[in-house]
Formats: sequence, C-alpha cells, structure tokens
Amino acid sequence: MTDETPEATEETTPVETAETEAAETTETESASTPELTLGSGAPAEGDEQPNVDPVIRGKVDRFGVALGTGRRKTSVARVRIKDGKGVITVNGRPMEDYFPVIRDRKMILAPLLATDQEGKVDVWIRVSGGGTTGQTGAAVLGIARALQAKDAGFHHTLSEGGYLTRDDRMVERKKYGLKKARKSFQFSKR
Repeated sequence: MTDETPEATEETTPVETAETEAAETTETESASTPELTLGSGAPAEGDEQPNVDPVIRGKVDRFGVALGTGRRKTSVARVRIKDGKGVITVNGRPMEDYFPVIRDRKMILAPLLATDQEGKVDVWIRVSGGGTTGQTGAAVLGIARALQAKDAGFHHTLSEGGYLTRDDRMVERKKYGLKKARKSFQFSKR
C-alpha cells in the first residue's frame, strides 16, 4: 500500500480546493441565514411578533368603574370611567368650563373617539398640578389607561394612536452661573 493523500491523486492544486470549499460553506451559510445589511435588522413585514399580553396600567373596581392614572410634567390626573351617556366632568365642573381652549378638549376626546366610546361612557377626571397643557396630557393618558382597563381589546388601538405613551419630558433645572437652564447672562466684552 502506498500512502497517497486524496489531494495528491487529484489534479487540482491545494489553492483551488480551498476556494471551492470556501464557496460551498458560504452557499450553505447563505441558504440557512439571510445576509444582514444596514437597516435589515428589523423583522420583515410577514414576520409576526409572538402574542404577548399587554401591560394593563389601570384597574376596574368592584362597582365596575375603570380607574386610570396619567401624568404629564408636574400634573397628575386620576380618571374614572363608567358606562353612561357621555358626560365628562373635570374637578367637579363640565369639561367645557374647565378647559375653554378647543385644542385641549379635542385632545381629551381623542382616546374616546379612537375607541368609539364617546357618548357611551361617563368620565370623571380629578387633576392637580401644572398648567393646562400638562393637565390635558395627564388626562389623556389617564383616560387611555382607564379605557384599556375597561376593555383590553382597546390596547392595540390606543397604543397605535400613541395614547398609552407617557411623555417623560420635564422642565430642565436652572443651573447656577446661568440665567435659566441653558441661557447665560449677557456677555460684555468691556
């Protein structure tokens, strides 16, 4: 018997065999995993995320009233929702009296319109702290969380509209040596 290696019997050079082996391995790798390029890390449209239960940040009490708390800037809104005729009360006053600006009223009605609950539920809002913009944002988040607690089927609609997202922007603190948070005192060359 002679000790002949398979490489010696073949008429190809070792460089050619290495190239063909490398080509074969890349073909099998590309067949099993798609090539990743910039921006291709996101799942394709056909790929579905596994169904995960949504986080419900509200609750329903023993009387069937859905409760939700919303915060924005320094405002806190505690919202109660119950089936009714569509009456919205803010701090014991009608919404039109408490929020005279139409933009604020439209924002408060937005989660109710998105879930088709306007005129079907009564809403009580107790809001404190901050100004009208902060109180409106807090009320919207509280209403959305209470609606989600009332019916978990609203989660997708409310999250798509961005009503369940807490706006975490706060006022930046004033720094010493500056006039405001970032504004400096007027500079004088002489």
